[in-house]
Amino acid sequence: MPTWLYAPADRPALVAKALAGLAGVVIVDLEDAVAPGDKDRARAEVVALLATPRPRVQIRINDVRTPCGQADLRAIGPLCTGTAGIRVPKAESAAALREIALAAPGVALHPLVESALGLELAYEIATACPAVASIGLGEADLRADLGVADETGLAWARSRIVVAARAAGLPAPAQSVYTAFRDLEGLAASCRAGRAMGFRGRAAIHPAQLPVIEAAYRPAEEEIAAAEQVVAAAGAGAVALPDGRFVDEAVVRQARALLADAGRPGGAIPAGTA
Repeated sequence: MPTWLYAPADRPALVAKALAGLAGVVIVDLEDAVAPGDKDRARAEVVALLATPRPRVQIRINDVRTPCGQADLRAIGPLCTGTAGIRVPKAESAAALREIALAAPGVALHPLVESALGLELAYEIATACPAVASIGLGEADLRADLGVADETGLAWARSRIVVAARAAGLPAPAQSVYTAFRDLEGLAASCRAGRAMGFRGRAAIHPAQLPVIEAAYRPAEEEIAAAEQVVAAAGAGAVALPDGRFVDEAVVRQARALLADAGRPGGAIPAGTA
């Protein structure tokens, strides 16, 4: 299952440790994880990092509407080719993403929606330009903007981002970070709920969260067996299995996607989920 791990850009030892760990992609963070007075030093560390091949790295820049974000883009935009891309915080404009794409040609962009305005424009952001490779939520900022006090207040926003991603032909989005990093049981429950909503994988802020995310998003053996039964019945038109489940083309597609998630034979990833 896809996993992402944040590491502060101004702490190269932590970045190196993250790169040696279990995360599928390491997000080197120039934004929230770095104090204002350390931004220039952090940027220099990222430039040094990008002098070596780092395909598992995404760089989260600062808001490009700020001088700091513009400095990030000038310094690292041309250097990110061959990496996992640039994570763009506080996305609220398709035009801004197109400008970032021009400053970082050939680099995948991963915008984060973190405000009510961004949420309203989620589909426009997801389809801003071919460089947009994924879209996700930044839930801490979104909570503050919406005045949301608990999980139920984010249900619509989460569904909205899943729909926007899939309507744009992008991969199913990853869940936002779970900030209570010592609460692994809560993380597991949150991941299960996210998977049921259509998310695939999750970003983490601590290495201890990664195995929990992997386990929660890994299809269970009974799910795999049920999907294999569906795929075995494929090609027979709309049929009912012995257990009463109705199988048609849409059910088969979903079963193949689950098998692909599990790395089992018969799996095929639907368009836009790779």
